[in-house]
Amino acid sequence: MDTRVKDPNPCRVIGVLDDGVASLNATALAHLRTADVVIGGARTLALFRHELKADAVTHDLSGQLKAVPGWVRAAREAHRSSVVLATGDPLCHGIAPYLAQHLCLDALDILPNLSTLQLACARIGLAWQDARIVSVHSQDAGEWARGSHPGHGLYALAQALRAEQRLLVLTSPANSPDRIARLLLTEGLGEDFHLAVAENLLQADERVHPQLSAEQAAQMRFADLNVVLLWRSRVAPQPLRFGLKDSAFEQRQPEKGLITKQEVRAVSLARLQLRADSVVWDIGAGSGSVGLEAARLCPRGHVFAIEKNEADHAIAGRNHAAFGVSNYTLQHGKAPEHLDHWPDPDAVFIGGSGGELAELIALVLRRLRSGGALVMNFVTLENLATATQTLQGLEALGIEWDVLQLQAARSKPILHMHRMAAENPVWLVCASRAHGAALETRDV
Repeated sequence: MDTRVKDPNPCRVIGVLDDGVASLNATALAHLRTADVVIGGARTLALFRHELKADAVTHDLSGQLKAVPGWVRAAREAHRSSVVLATGDPLCHGIAPYLAQHLCLDALDILPNLSTLQLACARIGLAWQDARIVSVHSQDAGEWARGSHPGHGLYALAQALRAEQRLLVLTSPANSPDRIARLLLTEGLGEDFHLAVAENLLQADERVHPQLSAEQAAQMRFADLNVVLLWRSRVAPQPLRFGLKDSAFEQRQPEKGLITKQEVRAVSLARLQLRADSVVWDIGAGSGSVGLEAARLCPRGHVFAIEKNEADHAIAGRNHAAFGVSNYTLQHGKAPEHLDHWPDPDAVFIGGSGGELAELIALVLRRLRSGGALVMNFVTLENLATATQTLQGLEALGIEWDVLQLQAARSKPILHMHRMAAENPVWLVCASRAHGAALETRDV
């Protein structure tokens, strides 16, 4: 039983649809017709203008979302009844959670309606109880490109495409169905999904495209008011997340190299202490093996990788294209360039440096989030010495570190028998910044 004390003058948040009055029940319509203050988008206010009482004050919230709590608060303080008009269900990617955060839940009376996503599913007969809802109703960030940063307006959708069977997408005029279709093609998923597009639902010019291919939709233009439904046309792959063979990655030819070998890669990834949402830096990416495997281990995180060698950068790019991840950004350059534009990391892997190792270690430990991990791989005594000397100088500032030497041996055939062939030894230098420890520029 709800024991909360009911507010005598709550703001009514009413879900509406584009068929106007027909979409409202008697209770919602009565609240709208008697409201002293009505808040909504310009198009919604125009749709219901004949239902408002003559002296009702209206506020257009288009581009003024931050002003809405103040308008509601002022109406309540003046003991005037208020209504906020929202599309569909105000609690499904709508304005109600925002108002609850800036006012309080008890100050709101939410009257939901059907979601436009429900209507679109009904039009084509698509069950939606197990579908993932994604909103790309955000600022225009341009066309999707492989390796786009998490700030891109289509990033959440690109991530969801890798994990979900069905997706219901709230679009915007910029992030339109044709742009979504081009995202599918860019990510190599054009054959994996069917699309349906519902335009201008409940209006005279309603139009539903029940089944489109990505190639078809990419060339079409759609009305600004639309929703997109996506469902898999073939079973999603279930790739290995950890412990891939070296042969799973393209490497430099004719001599294979610049790949962190499977055994060392496994221990390095373990020492990085990754979580599902970790932000990871891969410096000196080589073939991209560590960063790409980390991307699979961090499906809600992101990996930022950099490689200075042009040929190796191209190889890492091809491995990225083949690997089926959308949370990986690869840049061509020499660290520390570009690092200033990356978010602070939870984990950093250094597989190579261009001679500025001490500077790079200091920069990473300055940026590393509290409790984060730095893992470095070295095959030369000189780099090992530089790393350990640098870390020794930071111990008083809360830096903890250790060194692990790995030397694996793999079986090789010899006649009708097998022998063990030793791999080169590798030193793993691992460092972490203790919780609460802070490094300033002057400290290093």
